[in-house]
Amino acid sequence: TIRFHKNIAGLWLLQECRRLWREQGHADSFENLVEQSRAAEPFRSLIDPDAPRFAEFGDMPARIRDFCASTNQPIPATIGQVVRCIHESLALKYRATLHTLINLTGPIDRIHVVGGGVQNELLCQYTADAANLPVIAGPVEATAIGNILTQALARRSLPSLSTLRHIVAASEPTRLYQPANPAAWDAITPRFTSLCT
Repeated sequence: TIRFHKNIAGLWLLQECRRLWREQGHADSFENLVEQSRAAEPFRSLIDPDAPRFAEFGDMPARIRDFCASTNQPIPATIGQVVRCIHESLALKYRATLHTLINLTGPIDRIHVVGGGVQNELLCQYTADAANLPVIAGPVEATAIGNILTQALARRSLPSLSTLRHIVAASEPTRLYQPANPAAWDAITPRFTSLCT
């Protein structure tokens, strides 16, 4: 099959923030960080996750604050505000990238998320809301499963690619996220787009 590929910064931003916060004595789990972000004001501050300043190892919370200051937005002051900024910005970036793909390939009726990010339920829901499409999340270990089954296919232990896909679908759980509030994401999109140009 043909696979279009577009890199987006992804949860690297959150991982780098968490690494720094842990060094500073805030040993919060990812689940706790997500809960703090739920309590933060929506769409207060947004970033372009693909801006060059976010590509390298370093003080990611400071870089996020600097981006917000340089774009005349409220500066995230709490961990929850930073995490919410990351989640909402990623979902909006996924939406923008999806629209680019639709322009190239035609209609898309769902998003399928695989890998470790499927464990971030809030981001999966935000993605469904921002894109106004259902999100199917899972499997978590997509890379390992794909590697093993592709090797089995190459060794002729499996008869076809469709059999491989059937095995994955039958053995790995997925979770469905339906769009809940797409209008709010529609309203904020022009502001996000202006930050990314």
